[in-house]
This record gives sequence, C-alpha cells and structure tokens, in this order.
Amino acid sequence: MIIALIVVAVAFVLFIGFIIGIYNALVRLRNQVDNAWSQIDVQLKRRHDLIPNLVETAKGYMKHERETFEAITQARSQAMGAKSVSEASKAEGALGEALSKFMLVVENYPDLKANQNFLALQEELTGTENRIAFARQNYNDQVLSFNNKTQMFPSNIIAGMFGFSKRDFFEVEIAAEREVPKVSFS
Repeated sequence: MIIALIVVAVAFVLFIGFIIGIYNALVRLRNQVDNAWSQIDVQLKRRHDLIPNLVETAKGYMKHERETFEAITQARSQAMGAKSVSEASKAEGALGEALSKFMLVVENYPDLKANQNFLALQEELTGTENRIAFARQNYNDQVLSFNNKTQMFPSNIIAGMFGFSKRDFFEVEIAAEREVPKVSFS
C-alpha cells in the first residue's frame, strides 16, 4: 500500500513537472517572439526617422515630384500608426513601394545623386533596410518555433489551457519583391 502511494506520488510529481516544463517553454518562446518583434519595431522606427531627412534633402532638387513626396509621407504615417503585425506588414509594404518609386525618380537627378548629404542618408537607409530584413527573418523564425510548440502534441494541450495562441508572421507584400529582376547590359 505504501509503495503504491509512493509510486502514485512520484508519477504525480513527474506529471506536474512535465506540465511546468512545457508551460515554461511556451513562456520562453512567447517572450522570444515579443523580443524579436521589438527588434523589428526599433529598426522600423529608425527607418521612419530617416525617411523625412532623405525627402527633405531631395526636395530642393526635385521640385516637380510632389506626388512622390506625398506618397512617401502618407505611407510613412500609415506605417507608424500600425497596431498589429498584419497592419505593420501591409503598411511597411506600401512604404517600401513608395521608397522604391522615390529611388527610381532620384535616378533622373544627377546633382542629387552626387550630394553628400543625400548619399549619406541613402547609405543609412540601405543599412537600415538590411537590419529590418534580418530582424524580420529572426522574428519569423521565433514565430515558427512558438507556433510549432503551441500546435504540436502534447504542448498544444497546455497551450490551449493557458491561452497561448498562434502568432502571425511578418510578411511584407511588395509586388516588386515578387517579380524576377531584369538584367540588361545594353
């Protein structure tokens, strides 16, 4: 009888330990996802702060490109006001498209392309874009791990009991990114 109680007690302790282990793993993964999102947010803020400086530098040279400036300003405002991952994905996609169009227009202004302030800002923006891409990849990796843990047995049972739910990936929808680049040497 005493041996049976000891066996039951040990099994119960192991079961509770198993549940605690899964719960702690879910919390760790959730926090890693939140941290990865904050890293994206930092880089997006940096991008949002650089854009007005880039636009102001270009305005002196590009007096006839009002629509381009307005599109960038509007896209930046929407991106800064995004509340969720999906809203941020859409808004950042629109901002990326506006910036791509802006950079194409810049090609028509050789004086602007030679301006040191503009070149420095453009280089800073390029570096920021690279950091955003890296942070986005890290965030999506963390979301993948978290979503796998919340959806796979037996951790899905614990996740459901404690309210852990699937997270959204950060996907930017830019038509230009989906197209195959055309290379021409003529």
